[in-house]
Amino acid sequence: MKYYRPLPINKEIKINSKEFIVSKTDEKGYILYTNDTFSEITGYQQTEIIGAPHNILRHPDMPSAIFFLMWQRIHSGKNITALIKNLSKTGEYYWVSTDFEIHKEKNSSTTTYIAFRRAVPQKAIDTITPLYKTLLDIEKIRGEEASLLYLQGYLDERHMTFDEFMNSIVKPKGFMTIFFNRIKNNFTKAA
Repeated sequence: MKYYRPLPINKEIKINSKEFIVSKTDEKGYILYTNDTFSEITGYQQTEIIGAPHNILRHPDMPSAIFFLMWQRIHSGKNITALIKNLSKTGEYYWVSTDFEIHKEKNSSTTTYIAFRRAVPQKAIDTITPLYKTLLDIEKIRGEEASLLYLQGYLDERHMTFDEFMNSIVKPKGFMTIFFNRIKNNFTKAA
């Protein structure tokens, strides 16, 4: 089935720092569930988005290397935090920090992935934007593998892993950490 992909417009949707966008996908990235905040921010109603591939939200400014890392990690059963620029149904964009929970369905061998997204501080966006632009430019000329090699060099120069780099620019601190973890725990217990 074909899905409508809007043309990007240079207009940002700001997300309230107290809001959490939640979606659940199967192992192939097809959407199984979204919360109401997902619909409010993306413009997609649940009835039109369930069963769609999650990459329907992919903004063309995002390097594929980041999604490669995300899927590699979650398929191996590990969480990853990443900054993502997504595309709404209207073509507007929004930045989110995404964390995952890997969930084994009861009485089944099926694995699902629950993504929790929250607002990103402007400082983090300012830090990540030039890196993503470089990765994307490399991908256009040399491909995803070259982009991943550059990313590794970028991290090596800073003596950081990808996780350490992401934690340094987007991990919530103090009360927000407690609040975020409580939201994730409440949701995953219900799932």
